[in-house]
Amino acid sequence: MNDLEKNSNYSNQTFESIKHIDEDGIEFWYARELQVVLDYKEWRKFENVIKKAKESCKNSNISVFEHFVDVDKLSKRANNAEVVIKDYKLTRYACYLIAQNGDSRKKVISLAQTYFAVQTRKQEITEREYSLLTEDEKRLYQRNLTKKGNYSLNQAAKKAGVKNFDKFHNYGYKGLYKEHYQQGQLLGCAPLL
Repeated sequence: MNDLEKNSNYSNQTFESIKHIDEDGIEFWYARELQVVLDYKEWRKFENVIKKAKESCKNSNISVFEHFVDVDKLSKRANNAEVVIKDYKLTRYACYLIAQNGDSRKKVISLAQTYFAVQTRKQEITEREYSLLTEDEKRLYQRNLTKKGNYSLNQAAKKAGVKNFDKFHNYGYKGLYKEHYQQGQLLGCAPLL
């Protein structure tokens, strides 16, 4: 596949497909995965872009450590030896700064700049609109988010081979409410068996 064909395959889904969500529901991207998507062959060259992005962050009086979190990963070599490699957990803002400091001759860099700018703007609008909702509308909005989250959870569980979804969800609730259940605070609820 030549560069022209590869670039025509990039879309918003390309960046969505490498997005991760942590246990607090915060989205992030790994730098090593972003490196591949942004078509950087060598880590050292991509790390130079990261350094420039960090400098931009610092010059804006924004905490670099909140947006570029150092993480170590194990990587297998050809001889099955494992080595620790450096990586970063990146916020959307960090990815945007990386795209802004990337090689502007690459079409994928332009696409990344647009994607992260648009997603940031959507988030700002969503937060502003959410604050204007009534309490009932906020509850409905939260219910819909929960519904989407449960759907995603079910899809992931299905891919992992879960067959009995009732038990799967029940164990999830047990884990979530275990302390309250053991203290007898959920007496009015159905048993979590």
